[in-house]
Formats: sequence, C-alpha cells, structure tokens
Amino acid sequence: MIELRVNKSRLSSTKASALPAKISWFLRIAGLMTILLATEEGLLFPAIQAVRAENWPCWRGPRSDGTCIEKNVPTNWDPAGALWEIELPGKGHASPIVWGNHVCTVTGIVSTKERILLCVNRTNGKMLWQETVVQGPLQKLHKENSYASSTPATDGSRVFVTFRVGDEIVVAAHDLATGEQLWQVRPGTHKGEWGFCNPPVLFENKVFVDGDGKDKSFLIALKQSDGETVWRKDRKNKGISYSAPFIRELAGRTQLIQCGDRSVAGFDPRTGEQFWIVDGPSQEFVATPVYSENAGLIFISSSWPKQVLFAIRPDGKGNVTNTHVAWSDRDGAPYIPSMMIVGDLLFSVNRGGTVFCYEAATGNVFWQKKLGRHHASPVLVNGLLFFINDDGQINVIRPGRQFESVGTYELGEKCYASPAISDGQVFLRGFRHLFCLGSR
Repeated sequence: MIELRVNKSRLSSTKASALPAKISWFLRIAGLMTILLATEEGLLFPAIQAVRAENWPCWRGPRSDGTCIEKNVPTNWDPAGALWEIELPGKGHASPIVWGNHVCTVTGIVSTKERILLCVNRTNGKMLWQETVVQGPLQKLHKENSYASSTPATDGSRVFVTFRVGDEIVVAAHDLATGEQLWQVRPGTHKGEWGFCNPPVLFENKVFVDGDGKDKSFLIALKQSDGETVWRKDRKNKGISYSAPFIRELAGRTQLIQCGDRSVAGFDPRTGEQFWIVDGPSQEFVATPVYSENAGLIFISSSWPKQVLFAIRPDGKGNVTNTHVAWSDRDGAPYIPSMMIVGDLLFSVNRGGTVFCYEAATGNVFWQKKLGRHHASPVLVNGLLFFINDDGQINVIRPGRQFESVGTYELGEKCYASPAISDGQVFLRGFRHLFCLGSR
C-alpha cells in the first residue's frame, strides 16, 4: 500500500517564505498520484475509493448491498432543500438508478396498460426521454405492489428492464442515450396473485432474471447483447420469489446466490452449475441476500407464510441444510426490505416495522427499535444508516451496539422505493415525485 507522509520536523525548520511552494508541490504530486492510481481499475486503494464518485447502476447500488463509499454525500435529507423535484407519470415502486447524467426508473400507466422506461437529466430533472417498453394485459396484483416495481439495471450503454404482462415475463434492453429498444424477449411465465418485482441483475456479459412462481419456475442467464439464452435452470418446487440474485466472490469461487424454489442455493453464474442448496425456510422470498466479510456468512430471509432469517456459510457442496446454517431467527426476519451489513453488525426491519441490530457472527440481538413498516431497503452513507418507512419518514441512525438516532426527515409522501446515491447526490422516489438532494 502506498502511503504519503509529511516530515513534520523538516516542515517546522523550513523558512516560512518557502512553505507555500513546498506545500503546493506536495499537493500537486499527491493529486497526480491519485489521478494515476484511479485510472488503473484493478489497483484502486481504499483511501482513493472512499472519495471516488460512483454510479448507482442497479438495485442496491454498485455492490448490490446498499453501501455508498463516497464521502461528499449530504446527510441532511430534508426534501425542502432539494435541488429539484419532478412529478412522475403513472405509478411504480421501482427504485431509481443513475449513470453519469442519466437517472432512470420505470412506471406503469393503468389506463393504457403501458409499462414505461423513463430517463431524466440529473442536473435539472428534465425528461430526456420516455419510452414504452411493452403494452399488454395487467397481471394480478397485491394492493402494495405496482405494475412497475422492478428496478432497472444499466451497463452504461444499455438499460435492462423486466415486467410481467399477464403471466408472461418480459425482459428488454434499451439504449441509455436515446431510449430506443434494442431487443425484447419473453423467457417464461410468472404465476401468482401478488404481482411481480424481480429486477434484472448484470454480471460480465449476462443478464440474470429470476422466474420463480407457481407454474414453470426457472432461473435464466441471457446475453446482454441480444437477449439470447446462455443457460437456464428449470425449478421444480413452485415457490414464488421476488428476490434479486446476489453475485459475489465467496469461499474462493464466484457465486450467484438465489432465494427461490422454496430454497436458497449457490450457483456458478457463468455456467449455471449448482454448488450447494439449503432447503426452505419457507415458500416465498422478497429480500435480497447480503454478505458479511467479517462473519463469512450469507444472510437471507423468507417472506411467506413465515419469516425466517438464515445465516449460511457459503463454502458447502450439495445439500447443506443440516450443516451450513450457522444461526437463524424469526423475531427480526424481514418480510420485504433487504438487510444491511455494517462491520460486525447486521441490521434488519421485520414485518411489524421494528429494526433489529444483530451481531452478525452469532445472531445475538443488541437492540431493537420500532420505526414503522418498511418496503424500502436501508442504505449506508458516510457511516450512517438511512431507513425510509412506508409513510416517507427518513430515520438516520448511527450504527452501533446501542441505538443512536441522528435525525429524522419527512419526505412528504408515501415511499416504497429505495434511495440511489451517486456523485454527491441522493435520489429519492416517493409515490408521486422524484427528488434530487445534494450539491450541483
């Protein structure tokens, strides 16, 4: 690791008239080194990563876990000070994504049965383009769901979206710059009375979509370039899932962790080979898995008919139900929102709206606090946790083994979507408006 140091004794003995030039020279060299290191994609150091601006290209951000490494993000999320806010057409609960100057999300127009992908200018909130992805029959829907609940994903060139039309799953790619549809495929069906909200997940040159439902369930990898099938795993247990696949280097191998088919399993995302499986713990899933580096555990939660939180060691082979579940809990298991890892701690919000703080390695509960029912998943920004409940109340917590509230803000409308953070700005989607907070 490269470390820059200033010799204080030499500075103290340097003539005052020479200090500005020496300091200026030092800062110029440090800045140049930062620029050079930042251009080597594989050699970024933690100190540099911490100040580097990031895109927020998909559900739960660049690491798929709700963490932001930027340091210039505002922690005052009062929408009264928003840079801009715009009213969005239709209705949708999908979260926004951000790439460069483009902020994208999806919405549904009930009267025309359209599912729409839209893109706004991050500088002023003005609409850049708005394109109909698909038009067709409206599916059965839970009252808390929408016809546009799947968060899009982008590789910086294309935007990928998923919808359910009737009982068919539609996956499409659009050009990020223009909105033009590049391809559309219908890989299978998704049957169930609660609707659909399964986001696309990108890895290398593939788009992953979970199709776990009450009929012909499947997990599929499609080519990003044209939507052709790379591999497909047909499922047999007919358990509904709304959980996004989670891809990470775990136990010495790249793994795609998926909750569905009344089980949790680890796959090779390149080939579809199944490494391991844990049965249950229930029939349906919503929350996306998270991983604790410190504890070496994957955390998942089932949603219906019972909520059970599992901590799983990801180094198994075959059926590891009886050997690799490190601990489990029902009291703090989330129904919809995904969990958050901060150091040695695990945070979750249960169905009743109570936030739980666990020791990730053991499941020991340090505290619990009722903050209201949540659909939105929390984010970690500048060392603080931000929870947005269904009524639009934003609770800011300093993570620790004792509960500490830092602040509370009111969005002014209901909210089911999770925040997106990019280049010093925060994007919040309520039921009616999209807000941008931060500096210009």
